Amino acid sequence: MALTVPQPRLPYEQSDPVRQWYENELGWATTEPRPGLPVGLLTGLRFDVLELPAEAGFAALRHLGPKAPVALRGESMRLFVAAGSAEEVPGLLEWLEWGGIPLELTAIGAGGRTAAPTPPGWSGSRGAAVWLRPPEPGCEVEPTLPALPSLCCVGGGTVPHSDPAVGSGLVRLVDTAATHCHRVRLRRNRRQPLAFS
Repeated sequence: MALTVPQPRLPYEQSDPVRQWYENELGWATTEPRPGLPVGLLTGLRFDVLELPAEAGFAALRHLGPKAPVALRGESMRLFVAAGSAEEVPGLLEWLEWGGIPLELTAIGAGGRTAAPTPPGWSGSRGAAVWLRPPEPGCEVEPTLPALPSLCCVGGGTVPHSDPAVGSGLVRLVDTAATHCHRVRLRRNRRQPLAFS
């Protein structure tokens, strides 16, 4: 009687093609896989994410360079921004006089995660995040992301410096996103019946 030894099963993390695509094609860090949960992308390493209502996000797209990744999941849009930007968003909102106003604008940075959109051209499960503007495999994502202007020395002084090819900076993006998040909130509140005491 011949004895058949079954082939060892690959661990979940090695057999997940979505996770492999993100790690191998893009060089992005992913979360430890958990059965039943989508692959997660770690934020704060190569990028941070601004999450906002899709309606507000479409208005903010003009402040992103054409190659900055953007994802959709249901009624939410995720704008990929430079790593470290999430830490700056609360201060920017205060400076732009949006502090204390409730907005559906969330910044996800160091130590956070976001669900990985289905890779471009792949079929995903219903309700999964999808790419509106996918990242390009083999290309660094960092140069395409909005960030605060860096300071560089020119003639003994410092002047703001930002590469215009990247698109508009983080300040304009956050201001536009906050404005349109506020408009979305006001429209939603108008649709609700007034409560009288």
